[in-house]
Amino acid sequence: MKLAGPYLASFLLLLFPTLTFASGPGQPWIDLTSHWVGYAAITVFLVSYILVILEEKIHMRKSKPVMIAAGIIWILIAAVYVNHGFTHSVEVAIRHNFLEYTELFFFLLVAMTYINAMLERGVFDALRSWLVAKGFSYKTLFWLTGILAFFISPVADNLTTALIMCAVVMAVGVDKPKFIGIACINIVVAANAGGAFSPFGDITTLMVWQKGFVDFATFFDLFIPSLVNFLIPAIIMSFVLPKGRPAPNDDGDTFYVKHGGLAIVGLFLLTIVTAVSFHNFLHIPPVYGMMFGLGYLKLYSYYIRNYKADLPAMGNLDLPPGSHKSRYKEKYKPDYDFDIFDRVAHSEWDTLFFFYGVILSVGGLGFIGYLSMSSAYIYGELGPDVANILVGFMSAIVDNIPVMFAVLTMNPDMSEFQWLLVTLTAGVGGSMLSIGSAAGVALMGQARGHYTFFSHLKWTPVIALGYGASIYAHYLING
Repeated sequence: MKLAGPYLASFLLLLFPTLTFASGPGQPWIDLTSHWVGYAAITVFLVSYILVILEEKIHMRKSKPVMIAAGIIWILIAAVYVNHGFTHSVEVAIRHNFLEYTELFFFLLVAMTYINAMLERGVFDALRSWLVAKGFSYKTLFWLTGILAFFISPVADNLTTALIMCAVVMAVGVDKPKFIGIACINIVVAANAGGAFSPFGDITTLMVWQKGFVDFATFFDLFIPSLVNFLIPAIIMSFVLPKGRPAPNDDGDTFYVKHGGLAIVGLFLLTIVTAVSFHNFLHIPPVYGMMFGLGYLKLYSYYIRNYKADLPAMGNLDLPPGSHKSRYKEKYKPDYDFDIFDRVAHSEWDTLFFFYGVILSVGGLGFIGYLSMSSAYIYGELGPDVANILVGFMSAIVDNIPVMFAVLTMNPDMSEFQWLLVTLTAGVGGSMLSIGSAAGVALMGQARGHYTFFSHLKWTPVIALGYGASIYAHYLING
């Protein structure tokens, strides 16, 4: 066993040839960009992301391949560093990346818990029920669902908003599959555009805000460019909508907001105000404000569980079995058995772990040296204008989250105008393909057979026109 050490060291030296050493801030750094470990890391990441793109085909949750990829990438890096006696450099780097993820994790966990609480209280079901019951025409529903997606996504995030609006068009467009397909495209574009002008609307805007590159209020400078991005494709698509209106909903079911639902909406808005105030006035990371706001919901859940008021008058009536009001009494009466930890458990854990895999994988590629190399070429040779516009096209193929995290890790020297530009392009660029955003991927599953990759691809030129127009609007208004 005593001979194992020297033999192992000799074997590792054969695997890891002479490398370029550099010094980082307090830690040694090895340039692995031209080493086989670097090539292997890129290959592992690309394979994992191909599996993510094929999620709907192979039925493998997207978090699984990227979490494995993150582990393999850092194992390869650590093997090189340990072999050269740098035992703490990788630990420091991983802790730095893990802190990045932890802030994002808890921020999203609070937001998801609030959204799940509103879902359980029937807030979104009531909205969908109201839209269906109104008997709007197909064109009116097309515009209503798009406008609502645009204005709800800055608060409720673009993925949740898209799923809610898709449920509406699926409910009213049963007999018109063409309407469902076009309406879903419109919802994806609207939700992504709406999420681009708010720190809470998309993961990419949240990351830019938490990094401090753009102030909270400054994001709203992107409102007009985002609106242009939504309106141009919507106007063109509206000309091919079917005429008439859906048949009225005759199943008699109407959804009501359960006890405390509207109060939870108010607490969510108060939590957002708290996070913004913590960041702007106390210079505390926004995640602490969000966790403080989760305390609001926890205290209110205690109130709901212990508030034993009588049911509304409708619930106290002696109703014949099977009547509409009787169904209300049985299915939609206020539910005082509200468990906040059950709402936490219903969070999108696959999405949260997916972000872990992406952030640690991209962080590993950055530690190897690929991101600084890419930054030197893309932002140094092409310039920030071209580079930031290309980011939008890259996000349509790869997804905007790893692309934006790579840009943030590169940390190019850019003005606030350019940070707003890359926030806009990363946010709305994913709309050009159905696989370019979480909203598009989710709707392909929800509206399976009606909204597909190729049905979206037919409208890509129109969406790209909106993309270009939004960039022009940004230069015109904010330049």
